[in-house]
Amino acid sequence: MSDECHLCLLGLIVLSSLLTGSSGVDDAHVFISSGEDVRLPCNNALPDCNSTMWFYNRFRDSATVELIGLGINKKDTERHERLSLGSDCSLNIKNISKEDYGSYTCRQYVNGEQQGPDAHVYLHVLHVSSSSSSSSQTEISAGRSVTLFCQLYSYPQGSCDDLIRSEGIELFWVNQACVRLTRSDSRYQILLSSDHCIITLNTTLLNEDHNREWRCNVTQRDQVKSSVTYTVKSSAQKSARDINTLMLTVHTLSTVTLCQDKEVCIHTQRANTLQHFF
Repeated sequence: MSDECHLCLLGLIVLSSLLTGSSGVDDAHVFISSGEDVRLPCNNALPDCNSTMWFYNRFRDSATVELIGLGINKKDTERHERLSLGSDCSLNIKNISKEDYGSYTCRQYVNGEQQGPDAHVYLHVLHVSSSSSSSSQTEISAGRSVTLFCQLYSYPQGSCDDLIRSEGIELFWVNQACVRLTRSDSRYQILLSSDHCIITLNTTLLNEDHNREWRCNVTQRDQVKSSVTYTVKSSAQKSARDINTLMLTVHTLSTVTLCQDKEVCIHTQRANTLQHFF
């Protein structure tokens, strides 16, 4: 082979490494709502999961926690009962909480030596709450205001603005007709804090809000990754002033996208329900 061909081949190898990342394994971003179960893929797995290690970092400078050691769940971690290793060496976590967000690393060891590059998974957790969540049965009449908080917890690879720019992340509220709510609507006060990836929705509840829905969406490059729906219900009970009590039902939906050939995507959804009374 001529020197020119050697140079061409070297150039292609360098270009390939730049396109796929220095590690050779693409980083994965997984989005989930609190309260759900999640699967974190191991993109460098060997046929035998006995070589698999899983590590966790919540912050960039935080101590690394070993979750799985050579295919075995580490019993000394505080959440070991919620962890399991899948047959494909993926990490399964049950009942996700907002404290589970962060960076997860899958690594392979054989005979004490690391095999191949690390595979990084960044877990983003969508967590929601309301101004009445401190009490599960706080009754308020129509005409009172309620504030809904929707926050995306993510591993700090920079500010939320950096995440928005680099990964195409967006956080916003829509109504039951899937129309995006904006500050121009006089009924709603919407505030987005890009420092902490949190968006709040404040509104005054009306008697006609029975079955009204508001949904918080997180999207990545215009594709919905996870969402939480708030549905207002009028209960059968009456207050002392004979005014319907409003019940706020919270549904969390995470969309798992399975892409097949020809970029045909199938969306599956899981739902959890939480109720607040107003």
